[in-house]
Amino acid sequence: MTSDNGMLDLGFDQDDRFKPLAAKLRPKSLAEYEGQEHILGQGMPLPLAIEQGKVHSLIFWGPPGTGKTTIAEIIANHANADIERVSAVTSGIKDIRQAIDNAKKRAIHQQRRTVLFVDEVHRFNKSQQDAFLPHIEDGTIIFIGATTENPAFELNQAILSRARVYTLKKLSKANLSNVLARALSYQTQTEQHEIIIDQDTKKQLLALANGDARRLLNLLENCLEITPVVNKQQTLTKTQLIQVAGNKIAHYDKGGDAFYDLISAFHKSVRGSDPDAALYWYARILTGGGDALYVARRLLAIASEDIGNADPRAMQLAINAWDTFQRVGPSEGERAIAQAAVYMALAPKSNAVYSAFSQAKALAKATCELDVPLHLKNSTSAITKELGHGSEYRYAHDEAGAYAAGENYFPAEIAHTTLYQPSDRGLEKQLGDKLNYLKQLDQQSDNRRYD
Repeated sequence: MTSDNGMLDLGFDQDDRFKPLAAKLRPKSLAEYEGQEHILGQGMPLPLAIEQGKVHSLIFWGPPGTGKTTIAEIIANHANADIERVSAVTSGIKDIRQAIDNAKKRAIHQQRRTVLFVDEVHRFNKSQQDAFLPHIEDGTIIFIGATTENPAFELNQAILSRARVYTLKKLSKANLSNVLARALSYQTQTEQHEIIIDQDTKKQLLALANGDARRLLNLLENCLEITPVVNKQQTLTKTQLIQVAGNKIAHYDKGGDAFYDLISAFHKSVRGSDPDAALYWYARILTGGGDALYVARRLLAIASEDIGNADPRAMQLAINAWDTFQRVGPSEGERAIAQAAVYMALAPKSNAVYSAFSQAKALAKATCELDVPLHLKNSTSAITKELGHGSEYRYAHDEAGAYAAGENYFPAEIAHTTLYQPSDRGLEKQLGDKLNYLKQLDQQSDNRRYD
């Protein structure tokens, strides 16, 4: 469809002229929506429910700029409902009550439904989240929450039981290319001049957007604002784009999912014996404003969980790095932690202690009623001695090689249980050899208890 001047008519309202570009281009239907094919693809349950106007309460979980707000507005439109917006960043209980009251009046006087869209819902505390529950239950509102954090950790179980969670993903380069093409067509139509952007600049723009459609459109709009129009042409360059973008802000939020993702990547790189990746993720954490001492604490966990007795020096090195940071400060201290990270990445790995201890806790829980054998009990008085406490206990230092071959240190019902299975790596190989030797002595002993 074309207008009188021959330009393509994209159906935008001229009253949108003063809105930000991202707001002007917000899709008004699923046909215009870009991305999230895994939940909005043809034949999927959610788009079918939206098109039929039969949408349930739900929560959208995903990164910024992936279309959470847009889907909520599309849902309201298809459900022939009005939308109430509440942001957990700026709103409180009073705002929630007002939105609920509006929904009740609308239902009574206009017979219209209300979609209550709650942005950044994870920022509401538990009591604030509870305020929605009765109104979800009685149908006063169709509740739609949007969050960038994992709902399993941040939202009440009561909310989660009443609202289905949909995970949104970063937009692909193809999705972003389509958004960009739509934006360029809109700008060409409204500004009445051609916009030129070469492939190299376009590639840089898509990379800087990093799966975020809003960031893409904001960067484009900022570039257009500083680029002159010459002979009805506006040429965007990579240099202008980089100037507008400035320093890329590291994606990191202390306590949020991005925080745990980076720490997880660091831990798995050390466990996987990749010192380069370990250094990279450590640097990413620091670049995002993370605490180096948190990494030091994680290295202590790695020393016992993933290295164990294959190299006991790892734990001491982690403590030394932590101590160095506290003594000399971040500049040298961060480097000491990096040294420990590289050492642990290259250290022999064993989770034998970690696995054995986990089994021991499970066994202890399952057999906590078993009594301590008499020979292991402490004889503290004449009465306990007469009861047999400590009787027949073999003092290891009086035995050959300071080892009481055949002795049992478990309750009789689980005698001679084996939990610790040393690996064949590092020092633990020697520990394994020692265990095998001791077991041979046990097998050969005439004093094997509870055989």
